[in-house]
Amino acid sequence: MATASRSIIADAAPPDVAARLLAWYDAHHRDLPWRVPPAELKRGVRPDPYHVWLSEIMLQQTTVEAVKPYFRDFLAKWPDVQALAAAPAEDVMRAWAGLGYYSRARNLKACANLVATLPDGFPDTEDGLRALPGIGAYTAAAIAAIAFGRPAAVVDGNVERVTARLFDIRTPLPEAKPEIRERVAELVPADRPGDFAQAMMDLGATICTPKRPRCMLCPLRADCRAILSGDPELLPLKAPKADRPKRRGVAYVAVRADGAVLMRTRPEKGLLGGMTEVPSSGWDGGRAAPNGRDDPPFPADWRRAGTIAHVFTHFSLDLDVFRADVGPAEAPPGHRWVAARDVAGEALPTVMKKAIEAAIPGATRKQRTTANRGTI
Repeated sequence: MATASRSIIADAAPPDVAARLLAWYDAHHRDLPWRVPPAELKRGVRPDPYHVWLSEIMLQQTTVEAVKPYFRDFLAKWPDVQALAAAPAEDVMRAWAGLGYYSRARNLKACANLVATLPDGFPDTEDGLRALPGIGAYTAAAIAAIAFGRPAAVVDGNVERVTARLFDIRTPLPEAKPEIRERVAELVPADRPGDFAQAMMDLGATICTPKRPRCMLCPLRADCRAILSGDPELLPLKAPKADRPKRRGVAYVAVRADGAVLMRTRPEKGLLGGMTEVPSSGWDGGRAAPNGRDDPPFPADWRRAGTIAHVFTHFSLDLDVFRADVGPAEAPPGHRWVAARDVAGEALPTVMKKAIEAAIPGATRKQRTTANRGTI
């Protein structure tokens, strides 16, 4: 079995691996809104560190296709880090709603606030970047390599898969991470580290895919040890996942006669911090709600509207949804009434959109204005 302590000098990859990968990347790179294409880089156009940072934060545990519209929307609202730092936090949370993993949005704002005070903007080293809120080892390496040309080993899930197959690494993840990182560092070219990082990502996303890899089209096929030793699709090996705990809770959707919906803002700290929710109980702390109904925001004729399911990173949730139609009423302390037309613009996480939709179908969908509609 391979181990992280094993010397890699004796069986190092051929010296032209990076060159062949970069030649493939020059011809087949993905066009992404945050990326400077290789041809423009060769003409001296440099990546904007703000664009690289913003995209890397958004791409954490989120697909490229999901991120594209959010990235464009953020740039339209806040074209540079100073504009993002000046934005109200609640506006940033609203713009982030739907991307998930909301601690990223809180860290994004905190990082922008700090970087906007630095005389030189974003630091250009991995150590300097890691000192910023929300930036870990991977993100620091990615920004350092792509935005600043530092020879950093950038290792995401795609790169792990490519590297495990290229070197036939049989140590299961996550134990294999140090060896994979060491192997990637061996390959990084000094002259184009950013393009190399993006080429590895593109290779994993388009050719060296988890299922049915297109090995015949791979520029590294001749050196892929997983092809020589067996079935590349088996790699990387992964340690068995622990069972995800199950939680249950209640959500209360109160609808006023004019269509307004009762909402509140979650505490800044903790799960879904700073996001908007309808009153709910019994799930974020793991406490089951007795008889499916406890802690409603006020006495009313609460009627069952269904149950929604949602999966978080560390637990899955079944949320019983109740609806009450009420007349004119004051919002309880810490709550507010949101007009029907404004519900879709709130910073609602996906779990709350599901709950509201169970009680008020269509309420969280953004309406197209007449001016935006085509004529027949």
